[in-house]
Amino acid sequence: MTLPDHTNPTSLAYPDIEAAAARIAGQVRPVTVTQQGNDGIVFALEFMQHTGTFKARGAQNFIQAHLAEGTFPEAGVTIASGGNAGLACAWAARAAGAPATVFLPTTAPSVKVERLRSYGARVELVGSEFAEAAAACQEFVESSGALASHAYDHPLIAAGAGTLMTEILEQVPDLDTVVVSVGGGGLFAGVATAATHHGVRTVAVEPENCRALSAAIEAGEPVDVTVDSVAADSLGARRATSLALEAARSDLVTSVLVSDDAIIEARQRLWDEHRLAVEHAAATALAGVSGGGRGKTASDGKSPGGYVPAEKEKVCVVLCGTNTSLSDL
Repeated sequence: MTLPDHTNPTSLAYPDIEAAAARIAGQVRPVTVTQQGNDGIVFALEFMQHTGTFKARGAQNFIQAHLAEGTFPEAGVTIASGGNAGLACAWAARAAGAPATVFLPTTAPSVKVERLRSYGARVELVGSEFAEAAAACQEFVESSGALASHAYDHPLIAAGAGTLMTEILEQVPDLDTVVVSVGGGGLFAGVATAATHHGVRTVAVEPENCRALSAAIEAGEPVDVTVDSVAADSLGARRATSLALEAARSDLVTSVLVSDDAIIEARQRLWDEHRLAVEHAAATALAGVSGGGRGKTASDGKSPGGYVPAEKEKVCVVLCGTNTSLSDL
């Protein structure tokens, strides 16, 4: 077994996702896909995954790959994370009997911090933004020799996330479109790579004021953006990955921006109509196909209603996480 070439930041291909699926088989929960009505839209309930988000897939793939290669150090693994990736890393490390140290911004929701500690992780709260936590994490790597993971910017992490798409297609083989929310782009890169391989369209949905991928597409390269959204705790990356930008260059990818009001409305609707309690990042995906967004596609330019499915188009909306407080539902 050979690890992917991590010296090339855009080296993610469908065989990497197939390898990840084999590596984590039996260690993650297969996604449940459920029909919501007669409108052709189905939900992928990935918030039922271990640790409450899709991040468990990438964390397992990352740690299992290094264990198999003999490159997992005694100092364990460390990660800088807004919360969900840290949870997944700590969970996967505990399963491997290894220590985990997680760096988070001080703004991380308390529910995520408490759960991290319940997994036995050492938690370090540093700064108000992800970049500050990431810098502290890097200093720890240099001083301790711990293995550095990443919330989203790593081929093994993205490939693990992409296994979600292979499971969706096993249940909905005639799927036309998959809709995912985007922060730094780990989930998007994996899902879009798998979707494009199978000829399926991917709709990438971001908050208007957390638009790292959209800005990268416009600039032709990853660029820094401001972060200000109700979904920033999970989608607040300042810069999208090169992996995500490369995946977005497919003609089958559509980028959509949505307002915070649309995200809040979509989250509330998921609770009111389906009794699904998800975090704002998960609701962002639904907001991209339920109005309130500014959509941009290769064919029709800007569309004020977000992504509008064609008649009889079969669409899967990925509800990616549920680490949230119930107090505002």
